[in-house]
Amino acid sequence: MQKIAPETTDAPQAIGTYSQAIRAGNTVYLSGQIPLSPTTMTLVSLEIAPQVVQVFENLRAVAMAAGGTLDHTVKLTVYLTDLAHFPIVNDVMAQYFSAPYPARATVQIAALPRGALVEVDAILSL
Repeated sequence: MQKIAPETTDAPQAIGTYSQAIRAGNTVYLSGQIPLSPTTMTLVSLEIAPQVVQVFENLRAVAMAAGGTLDHTVKLTVYLTDLAHFPIVNDVMAQYFSAPYPARATVQIAALPRGALVEVDAILSL
């Protein structure tokens, strides 16, 4: 099966040896997005709510570049540096997803690149 790496300037460019996404057939794997502004490549805020919004905006842009939308999301993994932020993630997710919601796992981790408070990756089925 051929792998295609969709790209967009509407989401942050990769800051390492990875692609924004990989499409294999009808499945798209979106790399983890942290809350970087695509234009400045800096954190959008030090506060959690704007960071979560930016993460989903970045994921939406990459999903669109891959030929889909966030409605095609079947699985999300949320990485938080503090699980106390879990309710904020739920509130923001309600702005981007409707039932049936994607499957999801949420884990607390020690640290994220660039001092981000949240990172999310996704799997889409087109």
